Amino acid sequence: MKLQTYSDQNLVKLYLTGDESVLEELLRRHKSKIYTSIYLLVKDQYLAEDIFQDAFIKVINTLRSGRYNEEGKFLPWVMRIAHNLVIDYFRKEKRAPVITSADGSDVLNLLQIHEENAEDKLLREQTHTDLRMLIQLLPDEQKEVLIMRHYADLSFKEIADLTDVSINTALGRMRYALSNLRKMMKVKEVT
Repeated sequence: MKLQTYSDQNLVKLYLTGDESVLEELLRRHKSKIYTSIYLLVKDQYLAEDIFQDAFIKVINTLRSGRYNEEGKFLPWVMRIAHNLVIDYFRKEKRAPVITSADGSDVLNLLQIHEENAEDKLLREQTHTDLRMLIQLLPDEQKEVLIMRHYADLSFKEIADLTDVSINTALGRMRYALSNLRKMMKVKEVT
């Protein structure tokens, strides 16, 4: 019987019995979808390839350690691993998010871009550092949506699909995240 006719579940079982060749079939079957979802988040081919490889290394290690809980959901499980690696990447990078308002201006860029003197530059950098710190204080669900929307520039539909929630839930989490950030910024100004 050809490997192409096997279900993901059967391929995983074969892999767990020591048949390493089935991993190639799982990779062939799902690489495009997993890689594309990573690329849409990071928008960089080489970074997407690195994260894809890291995801499959994690998959292999989890399978080999016997920690994989087979429920016939191999692809969603791998997608979740890849998604978490992307979020981890953005957290490590701590890149300042860009949040645009209805008129297209950057809400979080409190300082105008101009020929800055050293004091302006220091103030801008401190503002971004403070903002990143405040973002880390948000509840995980709000932080996740904020990071995916503004670090990875995903649509709310893409965010909803990746986090397995409705678009309204994703929008609500974003609204709460921005509201909480505003509150924290006011408290920080007072102190």
